[in-house]
Amino acid sequence: MKQADLVRYSIRDLQDFRATRRLATLLSCLLLLFILPTQAATLTGTVVSIADGDTITVLDADREQHKIRIAGVDCPEKAQPFGQRSKQSMSALVFGKEVDVQWNKRDRYRRIIGKVMVAAPSCRATLCPKTLDAGLTQLTLGLAWWYRKYAKDQSSEDAGRYEFAEQEAREKRVGLWADRHPVPPWDWRKGER
Repeated sequence: MKQADLVRYSIRDLQDFRATRRLATLLSCLLLLFILPTQAATLTGTVVSIADGDTITVLDADREQHKIRIAGVDCPEKAQPFGQRSKQSMSALVFGKEVDVQWNKRDRYRRIIGKVMVAAPSCRATLCPKTLDAGLTQLTLGLAWWYRKYAKDQSSEDAGRYEFAEQEAREKRVGLWADRHPVPPWDWRKGER
């Protein structure tokens, strides 16, 4: 083999190596884009507003307001039967209290979708652990539907707890389940009232 051929092969090998390295870097960056959004973040703040049974506003330490959509549940709309009771229940659970919102995505309205944790109302200590899941509580009280459509966004443990809580409320005919034919909010919003 001639020396010119060796140089040509060496240059081609070097170009292939660089192209492979660029491709590996690009693939690594793409992989990070898919991984990072799924990592959960925690927002801590005080609840300053309740829009309805599954939407609240949290004020963080920097005095910035964040609209939060409670993950895993869909509560009756305000004009719907049990809508006001659901809103009052959420207010009693979290209004004016510090919460931790565990989240990893936003909805099309740019609201944070998250699991809202608050201290149990029975805790009288100065610093109580936030162990009460507001969405799960709404289900247990029969003031929400488990939002099966988004179950894949929940951990398998949470999805199991939420499904069980809704089933228990149904069987006990608690809250909205006392109604013979409760209309899910997703149907209500479509005009199937």
